[in-house]
Amino acid sequence: MSMEKELKKLENYYVTKPDGILTMYLNTDLADPEQQGGEWKIHFKNGMNNFDHYLMESGDKDEKRNFRAIKEKLETYIQDYERNLSKSLIVFASSDGELFFAQPVQMPVKTEFFWEDHPVLDQLHQLTEQFPKTGVVLVQQENVKILEAELGALQDTTHYELDLNTEDWREATGPHQAQATMGKGGKNPQKEEFEDRFRAHQQRWYKRLAPTLDKMAKDRNWQEIYLVGAREEAEEIESNMNKPVKEVVNKNLLEHEETKVLNEVVL
Repeated sequence: MSMEKELKKLENYYVTKPDGILTMYLNTDLADPEQQGGEWKIHFKNGMNNFDHYLMESGDKDEKRNFRAIKEKLETYIQDYERNLSKSLIVFASSDGELFFAQPVQMPVKTEFFWEDHPVLDQLHQLTEQFPKTGVVLVQQENVKILEAELGALQDTTHYELDLNTEDWREATGPHQAQATMGKGGKNPQKEEFEDRFRAHQQRWYKRLAPTLDKMAKDRNWQEIYLVGAREEAEEIESNMNKPVKEVVNKNLLEHEETKVLNEVVL
């Protein structure tokens, strides 16, 4: 489910006592100077204990029992999450068992805890505005890799290759194979011939690719698009697209690991 649909669902979710909804925004970024000693674990523990004490003093045994059921479930989730920390973790969990939304995100949040009859969505709204659903198109001659991200996190990767026999773009199903080279100073007549041919037909070939990117952007509801690659190639694609491009990034990142690309281009 897209974040837009998740938000609509969360905006309309309410419970009545003795049920409640736990909202947690937890900063777990180890690069944060204030998190070097794993302080996020202390913040999590204190947050849970504060609600525990509050509900104990309230005297509502049913509500206290319901909260503790969520607390136990969340503690189990955190044990797994700790093995692969992101910068932050956002959780909305209801004691009626109908809602458990846990979203690791690759941007910092302000650590906050709420126990209400509804999810507290202020920070999530801010994040979706700052980091909307995004398409990052990495282009390198006859290879194009498309990264889809939401809240700065990778959601999907698609790879297209130009079939030089048919001169059509096709979605690649196997691992990407880069063009072979002869090393520094060496000559590769095949590669040179290919590059000459590519330059001669580049405009026409990228014009054929642009409608595919436009359709993908529409179908997947991209709010922002980045084109990454040699400026001439990226701008050629941009000139043939109907969808607006937020930024052309003049870097060759096609072979880089996807999350590193997002960190460099989007975050």
